[in-house]
Amino acid sequence: MIHQLIPMTRGALTWQAFKSSLEQNLDLHLQFQYEAGKFVDRSFHITEIKQAPIVSVDCGGVMNSWTEVIVQLWEPPISETDRSMLVRKALKIVNLVEKSLPLNPHAVVKIEFGNSKFDTRQMYPGEFSVESDSFTVNLVPDFTQCKALTRDQSCGTGSTATSCCGPAPEKEELEAANADGAACKPGSGCC
Repeated sequence: MIHQLIPMTRGALTWQAFKSSLEQNLDLHLQFQYEAGKFVDRSFHITEIKQAPIVSVDCGGVMNSWTEVIVQLWEPPISETDRSMLVRKALKIVNLVEKSLPLNPHAVVKIEFGNSKFDTRQMYPGEFSVESDSFTVNLVPDFTQCKALTRDQSCGTGSTATSCCGPAPEKEELEAANADGAACKPGSGCC
């Protein structure tokens, strides 16, 4: 059995919610902040939009699946413009993609970005902010999680709950019995 997940944990936002936020701010300049005070260069390009179905088996042996929509941003080596693209232009790119690839509205959104000072990684859209004529998407780091904990199981940290990835319980040593019922000891030649 495969569990369909929509990770509702820190940072997760659906494609539908992300796109809706963009649609409400068509005439603003789109910016992405990847660290406090650090923004993707205003001449960024949206180079591709990927839809990735994920299937995994977690530490408890449970199969999970979900879908991610990944928007990849690229900074050209030389800044090409004084202003970032309008949200309207970004949505034209989205609409072009969706003509060929229908994007799952319930997929988790990630933004993929890197430059010479920031290693490429996938981040979640966090808070949105509107200032003057700019719509800024504040990006938050991706994270790891134990899916067993989201099912109210233990991850090897509790003493009473069943653990999915803690140390395996010790196995009992069995003694072999010979025909008369006496235990056979290793090296005794009885077995």
